[in-house]
Amino acid sequence: MLDLGRSFLASAERSPRATAIVDGELRLNYADWLSRIGAVAGGLTDLGLHRGDHLLVAMQNRWQMATLHWACQFLGVIVTPLNWRAKFDEVEYCAVDAQARAVAYDESSADAVTDSAACKAIPRIVAGHIGNGELAFDSLLSASAPQQLLQADAEDWSVMLYTSGTTGKPKGVPRRHRAERAAAVAHVAQNLYSVGERTLGVMPLYHTMGVRSLLSMALVNGCFVCLPRFDAGEALQIIARERISNLYLVPTLYHDLLAHEAFRDTDIESVRRLGFAGAPMSEDLLRRLDGAFRPDLFVNHYGSSEIYTFTVDPAAQEKPGSAGKAGLNTRVRVVKLNAQTADELATAGEEGQIIADLTGDEAFEGYWRRPDADTKSLRQGWYFTGDTGYFDKDGDLFVTGRVDDMIISGGENISPVEIESVLSLHDAVDEVAVAGLSDERWGQKVVAFIKRKSPVDAQALDLFCRNSELLNFKRPREYVFVRDIPKSPVGKILRRKLVAREYEQDN
Repeated sequence: MLDLGRSFLASAERSPRATAIVDGELRLNYADWLSRIGAVAGGLTDLGLHRGDHLLVAMQNRWQMATLHWACQFLGVIVTPLNWRAKFDEVEYCAVDAQARAVAYDESSADAVTDSAACKAIPRIVAGHIGNGELAFDSLLSASAPQQLLQADAEDWSVMLYTSGTTGKPKGVPRRHRAERAAAVAHVAQNLYSVGERTLGVMPLYHTMGVRSLLSMALVNGCFVCLPRFDAGEALQIIARERISNLYLVPTLYHDLLAHEAFRDTDIESVRRLGFAGAPMSEDLLRRLDGAFRPDLFVNHYGSSEIYTFTVDPAAQEKPGSAGKAGLNTRVRVVKLNAQTADELATAGEEGQIIADLTGDEAFEGYWRRPDADTKSLRQGWYFTGDTGYFDKDGDLFVTGRVDDMIISGGENISPVEIESVLSLHDAVDEVAVAGLSDERWGQKVVAFIKRKSPVDAQALDLFCRNSELLNFKRPREYVFVRDIPKSPVGKILRRKLVAREYEQDN
């Protein structure tokens, strides 16, 4: 199998004049971008980075970050991206944990990086204003490409992503070139991307969705149009100006696009393929997106950093809530909630834990220096995801939440996602999240947190639930109206913040 450096080189040889990346006024074709990537690879070599070393990167989605990613693929350096919003203690932890040999960052993460003792002890590359002891990213461009540019093979480590760490220290997920390339090829196939696709490069490059967008565009000589930080108005302008052909976003960003005042007047006709991942999409949002874009393909992609694709549904609007069937490179099962082995299968319609085959082409091989996490999640050649779900009678997977998010009320297991799907259909509900709060009688009671788009009260919402197909014991026993639903940077609901009452009420 080709490594990723050779994959990019093949694309540059195939279509050197095709536009490869756009970032504001900057536009580079494949030949010109390859030249810059080679120079940056030479600059990293001059700094002492070698095959198998980690380069820590904390940047927004800009051409410099994408260039560093590709330069590392040629060198066999492990690009290790961090959330640019990370605090200094998280940067410090990851720098030490990864044994980083250098760090690259921009103004969005400058304070956190400069406060890290571990980062002060290694070369620091800055895209933007530099201070004492720092190296300007632009200076790398004056370096000569290594005499031997292709230094990696398919078995080398390509990238190490850090999980969000919402319940503890973040875990490193190292992934090999062959797994990354297999995932990118499958992404092209499962989204029916064609030569010359143009995507909005806004999903962060510290997240697998962003990395997949970057790699898949290169494989089809497509164009990655950078949007450093999501802004719905700016995104709409880029979609129209750059004739974006596909969008691959988390549901929150789609929600914000539709809600923006400029959406109605924006030319979105070029967008023919929609994809989403990272979090479930409400039935109401699915319907509105399908009506607004009328896409040729509307893909629900379910996966993780550990195994990029679990399942894919290529017609998400036709079966709301369905995550579809196993992707091209993997196998999935649902086992009983308390299962200790991969053979304790749940029956059709029975909620259990979702697991995936570790021999799949896209799979990781274990966490970085975390045998405790391996013991918990890797069993008998299967990855126990910690997600809950069930297969319906057609064999389609429905993801219902996390094992830790399951509400146990009066001895009954209740999934928050099912309730959220029902409430999202109410005309006055903008966003909804459901969590279980401690209750003396029930153990936990179902509480719905509502962000309104028009006036509505708890009584009206309760009546709406009573008139739906939602079983009575699953109805929320309390409604809390909030200004915003707390979410992670990639749009996942942070239920722990709701339970801890870390929100602003909307009275």
